[in-house]
Formats: sequence, structure tokens, C-alpha cells
Amino acid sequence: MSHTILLVQPNPRPDTRTYSDYESLNECLEGICKIYEEHLKRLNPDCPSITYDISQLFDFVDQLTDLSCLVFQKNLGTYVPHNKDWLKEKIYIMLRKQAGR
Repeated sequence: MSHTILLVQPNPRPDTRTYSDYESLNECLEGICKIYEEHLKRLNPDCPSITYDISQLFDFVDQLTDLSCLVFQKNLGTYVPHNKDWLKEKIYIMLRKQAGR
């Protein structure tokens, strides 16, 4: 359980910057998926069920101006920053594990 802060900037305007904090990295990764799912719901309000694949999720992540996170490292006593590519790798691993259940 590593406290994680997610930093999101959907477009170049500085006033679109937001952050969310999570009790664990896994919760943060699920939060990123939820952000994308909410985006899809806004684009398809009349669709009762929305499906997507990981490449669509990663395209969404790539089009964000910024997406990064800070993960607390207990042994260092500080937060360590991670970028989009690191997050995509962790999302891939998480989703692969979920699919294997």
C-alpha cells in the first residue's frame, strides 16, 4: 500500500490541472481507467454498455497534455515521480492480471 497522487492535465490550459490521491498504486491505476470510462460515457451518453481495448485506453492517455503520478516510497520517506509510459506499463500489468483471474 503506497499512497499515490495522480496528476492530470487534459489539455494545454493550466486551469485544467487536477490531482487525485489514492491509498495504493493499484487504486490509482483503476482511477485512470475510470477517468477514461467517464470520458467514453460523456461521448456516448445513450450507450448502456461501453467496451474498449487497451490500445484505445493508451491512445487516450497519450493525448492528455500531462498524466503523471507520485508514489510514496516508505524506505526513502519521499514521493517518487513517474510518467505516462510508466503508468501505461503498470496499467497493462494490472489488466493482464485481472484478465487472468
